[in-house]
Amino acid sequence: MSIFDLLLGVSPILLIFILLAFFKRPADVAGLVGWVATVLIAVFYFHTAWEVAFRASLSGVVGSLPITLMVVASIFQMTYMLETGAVRRIVAAVKTVARDDRVVQVLIINVGFGTLLAALGATPVSILPPIMLALGYSSFVAIALPAIGYDALCTYALLGIPVVVFGAFTGLTPNEAGWYFARFMPVVSTLIAFGMLYLVGGFRLMIKGFDPTVVAGLTMGFAAVLMNRLGMTTITGVVAGLLVVGVMLVYMLVRGKRIYDRRALTEDDLASEKRMRLATALSPWIILVVFAAVTNVPQLPFFEILFNKVAMPVEIIPGSPEKLRVLWQAYFWVTIATFTAMPFLRPTGAQFKTTVAKWLRRSWRPALSAAVFFAIAYTFNHSGKAVAGAEWVLPVPENNIVYVIAAYSAETFGGFYGLVAPFLGLLGGFISGSETSSIAMLTRLHLDTAAIMGKLEAAGLLIAAASGIGGGLASVISPAKLQNAAAIIDAIGEEGNVLRRTVVISLLITLVVGVMALVWTW
Repeated sequence: MSIFDLLLGVSPILLIFILLAFFKRPADVAGLVGWVATVLIAVFYFHTAWEVAFRASLSGVVGSLPITLMVVASIFQMTYMLETGAVRRIVAAVKTVARDDRVVQVLIINVGFGTLLAALGATPVSILPPIMLALGYSSFVAIALPAIGYDALCTYALLGIPVVVFGAFTGLTPNEAGWYFARFMPVVSTLIAFGMLYLVGGFRLMIKGFDPTVVAGLTMGFAAVLMNRLGMTTITGVVAGLLVVGVMLVYMLVRGKRIYDRRALTEDDLASEKRMRLATALSPWIILVVFAAVTNVPQLPFFEILFNKVAMPVEIIPGSPEKLRVLWQAYFWVTIATFTAMPFLRPTGAQFKTTVAKWLRRSWRPALSAAVFFAIAYTFNHSGKAVAGAEWVLPVPENNIVYVIAAYSAETFGGFYGLVAPFLGLLGGFISGSETSSIAMLTRLHLDTAAIMGKLEAAGLLIAAASGIGGGLASVISPAKLQNAAAIIDAIGEEGNVLRRTVVISLLITLVVGVMALVWTW
C-alpha cells in the first residue's frame, strides 16, 4: 500500500471538488464524472469485478431513494403551494411577527420557521430571503440567514432522512442513530444562533441578544435530545422549530413587547389574506405533521408495522438488502399530504398543469445529484471485491478504497482523528451539497478508521456522527444553496460575499464539533 494508492483512491472526490469550485459545473454533472472515475479506478487499479462495481452503484441508487424521492416530492409540494398562493399567504403571516425586536425576529424566522420548513421538506433558501428583504434586511443578510438558520438541525431535515440514512449504513434504528447526533445539538444550535446575530449586527448584536439567543439555541438543542428519548427522532425538526417559535413568543410576552404588527404588510399581502385563510395555506404541512407524528409515535403500532414488518427489502448486493420501507418514508407521506390538502387549496386546472410542468423541469437534476453520490459511496465501500459464487469476497483488504483511506487517516492523525472527521464531513457536504450525501460517502470510512485505531464501536459511531454534523454545517457555504437564495431576490453575485463571511463561522463551529468528538472518543 503506497501513497499513490491513497491519491488515486481520493482522486474522484478531488475531481468533483475541482469541477464544482473551479469549473463551476453543476453538482449532478460533477457527480456523474466522479462516478465514472470511481468505477474505472475501482475496476482497473483496485481490481474490482465489473459486476461488483455496477451492482454496488445500482444498490447506491436504490439506497438513495429516501432522499432522491423526498427531493422530488418536496419540490412538487412547494411548487404546488407557490402556484396556489399558499406560500404568499404564509409569507404575509410571517411578516407580522416580532417586528420591533430584530433578535427575536431573526430567531423566529430563520431558526424556528427555517427548521420547521426544512423538516417538512421545504427549502428555506427559496422561501425566506424575500421575507427578510421585505422586513428591511440587506440582501447579504437575506441570503446568509436562511442558509445558516437551519444548519443546527439539518440532521433532522426532510423528516430525519439524514439520520435514517446514517442508520442504514450503521445498522442502527433511527432513534439509536439519532442519539449520536443529539448530544452535539445544544452546543451546535446555540452557536448557530449566535452566528446569525453576528452576520446581522456583529458582536454588539450578539451581546445585546445574548438571553433570547441562548434560550432559542438550547431549546432547539434539547428538543433533539427530548425527541430522541421519546423515540420520535424523525420528527425532531418539526417539534424543535415549533418550540423555538413558541418560546420566543413567550419571551416577547414576558418582556412586554408587541408580538403582532401588521405595518409591514403590502397591498399584495393584504390581497393574499383576503384570498386564503392561513390554516388553508398551511394545510399540506398540518396534514403532514399529523401523518408524521402518527407513523412515528412509539406507543402506536404504525412505526413497528411500516418500518420493520413492511420493510420491502431489495437485495442487489449479496447478503445486504436495501430496505425500501415505502409506506414509512417521508416522501410517501409528503405526497399523500399534498394531495389530501387539495380540497382545501382547490387548485385550478391551469395551476395544477403549471405545477406539474415546473416540477418535472426542476426536480430531476437534484434527484440525480443525490443518487449519483450514493452510487459513488457504495462503489467505494465495495471496491476490491470479487464474485465468488453467490457471495462477494475481498481477497486483498488493501484493494478496498475505504480501507486505504482509513489506514492512512489512522496513521496520519492518530488519536486526533475525531478532531479531523467533522472537517471531512464539511468538505463532503460542500462537494455534494447535502448532509445525507456526505453521510453516505464518509460513514464507512470513519467506522473503519476508528476500528483500525482500536476504538470501540461507539467511538466510531460518534466520530461518524460528528462528520455528519460537519456535512450539515456545509449548507451555509454550499454554492448551490447560496445561489438559490440570491436568485430568489434578484441578487446574483452577492453569494460570493456571503460565502467569504460565512465560511469562517462554519469552520469555527466545525472546530467545536471536532473538539467535542475528540474529548468524547479520546
